[in-house]
Amino acid sequence: MEDTFSNLETYGYIGLFLYSLGGGFVALLGAGVLSYLGKMDLATSMSVAFIANAIGDVLLVYLARYQKSMMMQGIKKHRRKLALSHILMKKYGSWIILIQKFVYGIKTLIPIAIGLTKYDFKKFVMFNIGSSAVWVFVVGFGSFYSGEALVKVAGVVSDKPWIAIVILVVFAGSLWLYLEKATKKKVKK
Repeated sequence: MEDTFSNLETYGYIGLFLYSLGGGFVALLGAGVLSYLGKMDLATSMSVAFIANAIGDVLLVYLARYQKSMMMQGIKKHRRKLALSHILMKKYGSWIILIQKFVYGIKTLIPIAIGLTKYDFKKFVMFNIGSSAVWVFVVGFGSFYSGEALVKVAGVVSDKPWIAIVILVVFAGSLWLYLEKATKKKVKK
C-alpha cells in the first residue's frame, strides 16, 4: 500500500494531466480525495486538471475545424450523437460549454460539434477557460471537502466489490438508454 501512495505522489500529477485532457472527472475526484488524505496537493492537482482540461477541449475544436476529414472518419458511428450536440448547442447557446464539462457522454462531442460549426474560436477559448475553472473548483473542492465520506464509500465498496459493478452497470445503462432515446430517428406520420 505504501508503494501505491509513493507512486501516486510521483506519477499522480502526470496521470491527472493525461486523463484531464479528455475529461478528467474521475481523476480530479480521486486527486481531491488524495489531497484530503494528504497524499497530493489540492492546489497543484486543481491547476494541473484545469490546464489539461482547457487544452483538451481547445485541441478538439481545433482538430474538428482544421482536420475535418480526419475527425469525421473517427466519429462516423456517432453522427446522431453529434447531431444531438448541435441541437444542445442551439438550445443552450454558449452555456453548453459549461454544461458539457459535467455530463459524461457529451464531453468530447460538444467541442467537436463546435469545431464543425462557425462558432467563433476566440469566444470558445474564453468560455472554455471559464468553464474549466468552474469545473475544477466544483469537482476539486467538492471531492476534497467530501473526502471523509468518499473514503468511507470506498471502504464499503472494497468490502463488497459487487456494489461497484452494480453502480457501473446502472450508470452505463442509464447513459446508453438516454443517448439511444435522444438520438433515435423520429418516424414521421
